[in-house]
Amino acid sequence: MLDIEVAYAKADEQVILSVQVPDNCTLAEAIQLSGILARFPEINLSHHKVGIFSEICPLTQVLQAQDRVEIYRPLAVDPMEARRQRALKQAHNH
Repeated sequence: MLDIEVAYAKADEQVILSVQVPDNCTLAEAIQLSGILARFPEINLSHHKVGIFSEICPLTQVLQAQDRVEIYRPLAVDPMEARRQRALKQAHNH
């Protein structure tokens, strides 16, 4: 068995669950075993990126002891679009 953590943060809440998972457990299996999907039904693994310690990984990634599985929220605004909007706003202020 491996001791890992599963983390998810919303704008107003952050949850880190300590979970024991079997050896050779994948990211997807750990997320299922943690129960976090029942707690946050808005999580959709086909849309939310996941990773280990801030590094995006596939759901098939096999975990190591002490890994922290992180579920990332989709960005509210595309970074390129946000940059374009700021540039337009700045141009209008000059």
